[in-house]
Amino acid sequence: MQLVSAEEAVQHIPTGAHVLVSGSGGGHAVPEKVLEALEARYLESGAPGALTLIHVVGIGDRVATGAARFRHEGMLKRSITSALIDSPPLIALATADKIESYTLPQGVLSQIMRDLAAGRPGLITRTGLHTFIDPRHGGGRQSPSAREDLVELITIDGKEYLRFKPFPITVAILRGTTADEDGNVSMEQEAIFGEMLASAQAARRNGGIVIVQVKRMAKRGTLPAKSVKIPGILVDYLVVDPDQRQTYATDYNPAYAGEIKAPLHALKRLPFDVRKIVARRAAMEIVPGAILNLGAGISTGISAVCTEEAILDEIVLTNEQGFIGGAPLTGPDSGASQNYDAIVDQPSQFDFYDGGGLDVAFLSFAEVDPAGNVNISRFGSKIVGVGGFINISQNARKVVFSGTFTSGGLEIAAGDGALRIVQEGRHRKFVERIEQVCYSAPFAQSEGREALFVTERCVFRAVDGQLELIEVAPGIDVEKHILSLMAFHPRVAPQLREMDARLFRPEPMGLAAGLQKTR
Repeated sequence: MQLVSAEEAVQHIPTGAHVLVSGSGGGHAVPEKVLEALEARYLESGAPGALTLIHVVGIGDRVATGAARFRHEGMLKRSITSALIDSPPLIALATADKIESYTLPQGVLSQIMRDLAAGRPGLITRTGLHTFIDPRHGGGRQSPSAREDLVELITIDGKEYLRFKPFPITVAILRGTTADEDGNVSMEQEAIFGEMLASAQAARRNGGIVIVQVKRMAKRGTLPAKSVKIPGILVDYLVVDPDQRQTYATDYNPAYAGEIKAPLHALKRLPFDVRKIVARRAAMEIVPGAILNLGAGISTGISAVCTEEAILDEIVLTNEQGFIGGAPLTGPDSGASQNYDAIVDQPSQFDFYDGGGLDVAFLSFAEVDPAGNVNISRFGSKIVGVGGFINISQNARKVVFSGTFTSGGLEIAAGDGALRIVQEGRHRKFVERIEQVCYSAPFAQSEGREALFVTERCVFRAVDGQLELIEVAPGIDVEKHILSLMAFHPRVAPQLREMDARLFRPEPMGLAAGLQKTR
């Protein structure tokens, strides 16, 4: 192990390297100092170029950090990730076909690190079947030049599976908090763990190098052995950045690191608006003792609703980053959590999810077709990616998809127990055909899984290969505000119910009392 500057570390990255970068979202465990030095080296010398960039979760502040450091023409040959939304410059490169772009499920990319480390023939899983990840429907490709098949359809004992093929890792750029003089790395101040150990092992097995950025150094033998997440035997170069931030938005919050638990009154409440109405209705699907997942977007508000309604102790909230219990965060630090009971490595969390451990998953939707298939990944030239959506939606016992009924300028009024549409959104979400299938409703129904679609004005369920309208908000005209804005005509339940009037008043709903009644 050598202690070097960031500028010295990146000199060891060759042209054509397969570079794995750790971290998540808005700077969570992202080795930004090293990435900054790598970008500077390329701008100065034109090397290293033709890189393959691999990152499990989308990383960046949606301006010019994280994965966007690789945006310069000629620097990047291929991108493999679960999400591009945090790095718009890479979306532009993909849509212009200037890079080979693949988006694969977050859980798959997280879990395959262990297969790469062990030299196994890739990851075999049912996750992704009948979605755009399935090679029969695109194989996760997002640009025309992405011609290599990274996913293969196979059959074992008469059942279909996907084999995600192994790929080399020649450089792993990872992050921790403290390193000792032997290169042992701990992560006590990090907001997430990710898959640091498996990533380092994968690079080492391939004969690659491991660069780890940390905030501080400690004397040899002083780190508690159980706190070490990356053993020094796997580390080639250490870079110390004393100004390392916990996330892009937060210098350091001890609650994110699990050092303290924040008082519940300190947890941010949602303003009374359309997003809160949707999150509240989704939260009504919670039952006592349920193990839940909260996805990105509008569903992240459910943790704030649970806090306000004093039902956090009645349930177990989780997210794919590895948190069990507590309250997953919203906003720029989304992906982190507070007041959690445990945090596990990300591959292990996806093992739990893939094994059917979730009672209910709360996810967002962007487009829905007549069968209840969902797209959250791509819309023309806008490539979002899927994150953990496919793992979660395909394996949870029940999925609640949440979103506004229309988007782009939607304005509503509420407060008296009814809903009024002030201005309709420009974009329709219930369409005849979706661009990419991220959730296959027929496949889910064939496996006995349930799906609801919650909006501010109505609720649907997927049944018998089509959507059925089952609830309508007070004050909403079914024909004018719902059916006329859909590209298809859903089935309407014979006993169409009215949504709970409490959703449309600003005061707390009293959900705790309802949970106690269902015990």
